[in-house]
Amino acid sequence: MQPTSKPCVLLTGFGPFRQHLVNPSWEAVKGVKASGLLADVQIHIMEVPVSYRKAREVILGMWRSLKPKLAVHFGVAPRSDIIILEQTGKNTKYTDRDIEGLCPSKGCCVEGGPQQIDSIIDMKAARRLLKLLGLDVLYSRDAGRFLCDFLYYSSLYYGSQRAVFIHVPGSGSLSKMETLVPALTLIIETLIDLLDETVPRSADPQ
Repeated sequence: MQPTSKPCVLLTGFGPFRQHLVNPSWEAVKGVKASGLLADVQIHIMEVPVSYRKAREVILGMWRSLKPKLAVHFGVAPRSDIIILEQTGKNTKYTDRDIEGLCPSKGCCVEGGPQQIDSIIDMKAARRLLKLLGLDVLYSRDAGRFLCDFLYYSSLYYGSQRAVFIHVPGSGSLSKMETLVPALTLIIETLIDLLDETVPRSADPQ
């Protein structure tokens, strides 16, 4: 089998935590992969445990081994009925304990790292484009100071900002996989197009 020339896009979702014995973010990732709608890219998916330690290991490993064109991370916003596009990852003030009962050392993602990092993709521009395509989403600069924010910052830091984070709704009609998966597919396609406009193809990871 000859290696594919399609660019690699990594999708991650979280494993079980608290009341979410089946995490909607991981179900969404599996749904997007299984749909086969993203035919122009090579999709890799990973389930990330709700553990600071293990999340860091996953992020480091995937950027070193896969070198994706883009990493799209998903988490669930339990009280939201709309998809949320996150622009920014924060480095400090992680005090909520994970499923192992632990917090990061000094409450920090990367000691000595910048206080916050933005995605290379303009999520406001993505929101505007998606609205023109008939999909309303929210824009946010606060991913919550738990595993979502921790993973996002880590991925932005180690992946030269080639990452985005999307909160999927935990309630409402859009939380149903038959409506969520096509919506997420449209979002990912839009984000890839914006990335191509921002970064020359010659600068893609090798």
